[in-house]
Amino acid sequence: MAQAAGQAPARGRGRTRERERPRDDRDGAMVDKLVHINRVAKVVKGGRRFAFAALVVVGDQKGRVGFGHGKAREVPEAIRKATEAAKRAMVRVALREGRTLHHDVEGHHGAGRVILRSAPPGTGIIAGGPMRAVFETLGIADVVAKSMGSSNPYNMVRATFDALKHQDAPRSVAARRGLKVSALQSRRRDVDSAAETE
Repeated sequence: MAQAAGQAPARGRGRTRERERPRDDRDGAMVDKLVHINRVAKVVKGGRRFAFAALVVVGDQKGRVGFGHGKAREVPEAIRKATEAAKRAMVRVALREGRTLHHDVEGHHGAGRVILRSAPPGTGIIAGGPMRAVFETLGIADVVAKSMGSSNPYNMVRATFDALKHQDAPRSVAARRGLKVSALQSRRRDVDSAAETE
């Protein structure tokens, strides 16, 4: 079956691209990144119908981020659907000093497994592909991340979000334990000093 007019033939199974488009929204300036786009086919009686599937990450670079998946006959429409889905599914992540994570954390989804580690100032974003897009839209400036499992961008993004959901700020931990934040941090310092003397 001939390809629909206006659709460029896609090379290979999928393409991974990133692009940044800041725009003004009701929630402030949002940044969206196209992480992956793939040409998919539906087999019907007359042949195959081609469509495009897009994976987009959206964030405000101040601690809120979301991802979405969209599918349509044209690339721009697929990206628009994915962006709308990402905005509806945004989550807030607790950041330390507005630049890194509070603690090291692991995330899993399917065959995807990622490890995220907090980093000192000046480290930058040490992460590849889809994880980098999530950190840039989230507003993290210093992080070290490693993907230990699947390289599928959907699994990597979902595993990264699973890890971010398990991120706890000292304030929430203190509230859960019925302590003050200062008492919690002094306990941590005592444990660290005891570990160094051993």
